[in-house]
Amino acid sequence: MKHGTRREAQHGHGRVQGHTGGAWDSGDRPPRWRRWLGVAVPLVTVCGLAAGVVIHLDPFDDTGDTVHLDEPRTTAQGKAGDASGDPLTLMPTGPAPELKVSGTIPEDGSKVMVTTLAGKKSHFTGKVWLWLPPQYHDPKYAHSGFPVMIALPGGPGFNENYWSGSNLKLEADISKWSKEGASLPFILAMPVLNPGSDKDGLYWDGSDIPGQPKMGTWLTEDVPDLVRATFRTIKSRDGWAFMGSSSGGFAGLKAVLQKPDQFRAVIAGGPDIVPDSRLWNGHPQEKAENSPPELAQKLIDRGGPEVDLAFQVGTKGSDVQNRPPIEKFIKDYGKGPVKTMFHVDEGGGHDAYTYAPGMYDGGLIQWVSKLMRGPVPSP
Repeated sequence: MKHGTRREAQHGHGRVQGHTGGAWDSGDRPPRWRRWLGVAVPLVTVCGLAAGVVIHLDPFDDTGDTVHLDEPRTTAQGKAGDASGDPLTLMPTGPAPELKVSGTIPEDGSKVMVTTLAGKKSHFTGKVWLWLPPQYHDPKYAHSGFPVMIALPGGPGFNENYWSGSNLKLEADISKWSKEGASLPFILAMPVLNPGSDKDGLYWDGSDIPGQPKMGTWLTEDVPDLVRATFRTIKSRDGWAFMGSSSGGFAGLKAVLQKPDQFRAVIAGGPDIVPDSRLWNGHPQEKAENSPPELAQKLIDRGGPEVDLAFQVGTKGSDVQNRPPIEKFIKDYGKGPVKTMFHVDEGGGHDAYTYAPGMYDGGLIQWVSKLMRGPVPSP
């Protein structure tokens, strides 16, 4: 996690996933390295099966098993999705990556898959976890694309992504909410956020910082290309969104504003509003090109396309300091094509345990789902 005071040694944290000590709620916030150590937690990751998977699983432990996908691919004319009657369906483009089972979601038995992606555009190699909603296997959607949500963690975001574990229940919640009609049945893509971490809490702002690994390209180009290669997706930007907490919330917010032709929406929990990595030193122009206020103003000036930005904050810990910059951003830039929604998680802190249920309790996932595109049943 980081937050937008831009004071390198003063970034605080309310309550972190897996943190067993006291909450860091004092006004004199701990240094970034201490926050990062608090986020480094054991994860119970889990892994899922796509339609057409051919695999023999140990009923008690299938972790590490290979997942073999067998789906129709997009033809040279790009017409493989026509059977759904939906011209925006994109069948998997291939080649299929090597996928391994990581575990099981207890609530519904669904799986999360993990692969190592060598990004062709960023030239960064890292892990990506993938999860499919139950509706993906429903025969009536066998020829339909599904919306994708790229879920980004806070903290170091390396070499794990805490959304891929069953303890935060993101997969179980999307499964439940989508069955109830509150959410679209999102495919979840959960990549690592940073290329590494150190005791000083070095981070990359989800951006292509000069001289550094191109994490912006990794998140907005390579990861979506992986999902398109592997699963049935939607060609339109209305089928693509981000969600994230803290530094992951900033990265998702910035990505949507920077590439509105590719992404429609973001749900950001306790995000920074401005880039503040020390790696930007000496690169003021590039830093400005990755700043949400400047990106929002440019989008307003050119009149679109419309983006939907959902924010949430807790009322404890560092979210007390996070809230005013977020509210100011909404006041200054929530106009024209920049549509915003804001939810305060009463009693919650700056942590994923607050933001995960807050997406539903605050109506954020419902709002975003109504604006985006879902799967289309076969005629």
